[in-house]
Amino acid sequence: MKVTKYKSDIISVGTLTMGGDLPVRVQSMTNTDTLDTAASVSQCIRIIEAGGELVRLTAQGVREAENLAAIKSGLRAAGFNTPLCADIHFNPAAAETAARIVEKVRINPGNYADKRASFIRQELTETEWMAELERTRERLLPLIKICTEYGTAVRIGVNHGSLSDRIMTRYGNTPEGMAVSAIEFLKIFRGEGFRRIVVSMKSSDTLTMVMANRLLVKMMAEEGMFFPVHLGITEAGEGEDGRIISAAGTGTLLAEGIGDTVRVSLSEPPEAEISVAHAIINAIAGEKGRVMDPVLPLEQQRAGERWIPQVFALVAGQTPGELSESSRSWDNPGDKSLPEESSAYRNLDGEIHMKFLDESGAAFTGEALIVSPVELRTKAGMQAYDKLLNPVFSCDDAEQLATEAATLLGRFFIARHPAGLCISNKGAVQGEALRRLAFSILQATEARITRTRYISCPTCGRTKFNLQEAVQKVKAATAHLTGMKIAVMGCVVNGPGEMAGADYGYVGAAEGKVHIYRGTEPVYKNVPEAEALDRLLELISSDQAGRKSS
Repeated sequence: MKVTKYKSDIISVGTLTMGGDLPVRVQSMTNTDTLDTAASVSQCIRIIEAGGELVRLTAQGVREAENLAAIKSGLRAAGFNTPLCADIHFNPAAAETAARIVEKVRINPGNYADKRASFIRQELTETEWMAELERTRERLLPLIKICTEYGTAVRIGVNHGSLSDRIMTRYGNTPEGMAVSAIEFLKIFRGEGFRRIVVSMKSSDTLTMVMANRLLVKMMAEEGMFFPVHLGITEAGEGEDGRIISAAGTGTLLAEGIGDTVRVSLSEPPEAEISVAHAIINAIAGEKGRVMDPVLPLEQQRAGERWIPQVFALVAGQTPGELSESSRSWDNPGDKSLPEESSAYRNLDGEIHMKFLDESGAAFTGEALIVSPVELRTKAGMQAYDKLLNPVFSCDDAEQLATEAATLLGRFFIARHPAGLCISNKGAVQGEALRRLAFSILQATEARITRTRYISCPTCGRTKFNLQEAVQKVKAATAHLTGMKIAVMGCVVNGPGEMAGADYGYVGAAEGKVHIYRGTEPVYKNVPEAEALDRLLELISSDQAGRKSS
């Protein structure tokens, strides 16, 4: 069936065009001090040379916004015309300054016109609600006027962790609240005749990010708005886990035709994000750089049901051979050619080649769905429901395999379809590495939690301590805490909100100071960084002891 996809309008950001059927654009953000011109220019160049098509820099104040002119001048003098984006929180004056300098300004509806969320209820009558919207419009008018005059684009960027109290009171901290928050701003901009807009729905939670973006494009289409969409899992973390969670969420939406630009937010040097973003796009879209024939979103299944997908392995020491047509059941889910006593590969002569073993080592007795990466890209996937999903890859590089597998498989487990997963590979990556990858994909989609989940921001110029080092220390000290969610955040701008689902938080507060959180409540404030990890571990240990005694 031909899917009617969300097709955005084409807009320009400086010399860069995006939207429509154009390739999905890749971007990143600096983590240097924006007042340090030389360091910022140098890092921008590394991002651009890695393949970044747009670079974002934080501008938390007017001074930082003003210095964007020096950074831009340095880049242009070095021969780089890549557009720059100023990242704004809480400070309209900084946005209005930056809009005269850079090609794009990012503002957050949750804190641009409203105060920092206090997570208290703010009940409003309809009259009061409309008055708040009018106040927001008036706050936005100067920026709209400047952006119109200078040809500056705007990203309306909603973060799950920074919705206003007004929105959260009526809609909760939900995908619906995120979408409504964006739509309010979009209507104001459109009402003033301004359309050079990109919009984003970001969360550290994969399911929330996917659902919010689906709802956003539905609501935009209903309003006759077709603005380009920026995708990304914010605070994805680092290493393999950061890549897998980003790929699972972003790949799901790209497969559905949603997304015109991508950032992979890793707690690593920003230039490292670029190759991962390109790998995700390539895995789902190939050389065109965009999915031209999107699939339908898979309907969520098993609501309220207990669902524990198993990870399966093939009989040790064997690799998949060629598959007979009769053993492929993707296009014919009713095919019973695989033996009931043990789903298995058949070779071209019809002989059983190998068996699937569950986590206890017993042979699988259900139905397996054996598919290639090409089939994963092009099929809607309802046929995977309640079956063992067995993709067969051909990768020699472990990182490439992890990114491709998560990109293509994420949507099935987000929708809660398969009974289990067995990843096969004809390349060099084999054995336990495939099993671990399967567990990682289940964890990234929250289908099954089997180890500690870390939320960590990619850092920016607001970060006041070495976040990458802090992440490594926290992971090393807490990796044994199976099933726990721990956040390591660079600052308090989005930190408390973005880690709302975490059990504990380690949040940069000021130079050399850290807040330690239990959930969303700070337990220890302004702890010297040298003592912060010990205080976090003490808190976790104390809580665990209390739970055991109760």
